[in-house]
Amino acid sequence: MTTSAPRRTELAAFLRNRRSRITPEELGLPPGPRRRTPGLRREEVALHAGVGVTWYTWLEQGRPINASAQVLDAIGRTLRLDSTELRHLYRLAEVPGLPEPEPTAKLEPVVQAVLDDFASFPACVITPRFDVLAWNRPYEALWPRIRTRTEHNLMWLAFTIPACCSSFVNRDEELPALVAAFRTEYGRHLGDPEWERFVTDLSDASEDFARLWRMQDVACHATRQKRHRHPAVGEVTLLVSQFAIAASPGCELLVYVPEDPGSRTRVQWLLDHPDAPAWSHEH
Repeated sequence: MTTSAPRRTELAAFLRNRRSRITPEELGLPPGPRRRTPGLRREEVALHAGVGVTWYTWLEQGRPINASAQVLDAIGRTLRLDSTELRHLYRLAEVPGLPEPEPTAKLEPVVQAVLDDFASFPACVITPRFDVLAWNRPYEALWPRIRTRTEHNLMWLAFTIPACCSSFVNRDEELPALVAAFRTEYGRHLGDPEWERFVTDLSDASEDFARLWRMQDVACHATRQKRHRHPAVGEVTLLVSQFAIAASPGCELLVYVPEDPGSRTRVQWLLDHPDAPAWSHEH
């Protein structure tokens, strides 16, 4: 099964990037003479993966060749790919697997009712492209920009709001994690004109996004700690978890649970004071 042109291009870039991150010493090889570029040589990857040098070179060049699950596993072990990166590799190589549900942008009314029932936990529903479709009052209280901006995409908001006005406390950690999770979803929609246009537009709008996008990092969704600041109450620490919505394939419910009593008190204060000052500058 041969890959389409966009997937071949992405597959080639991903393999080259990951090869550059592995040193000969990690494979038990001697350092050898001075290398012009960091990482392994193609022939070293091919040797350790048990494939032909020419075949592997063609794979990295994005040529339309076949790859089996066994070969991809061997390449993954050689490049020290974790489970998320290996699944991403499978997807780019279009190795047959379980069918994935088609994403949807429609929500049943009951979803909003569930959101509203989270009386003290901020929550929202996002699409695979991180568009926010719905949210509850605690979410709006903590991130009031959601009601004042026409753009409701988490990626766009994270990268186009200047650092001086961003709510992220640990921006240097959050932005790479956000891009890695987004690229995992992007791998499922390679070649889709809307996705490709979104990546191009955001790359043009944000040098930070363009730089992180070139890193080729991928990550699976997992419960993570997030630290945000609000002008009225200061720092709030949250644990965010994602839940699939069976009635809306591709969409997920994000629930932000205050991690400590202080954070819970601050969120409740914002709910009790809807007119609390928000960010003074909206960009």
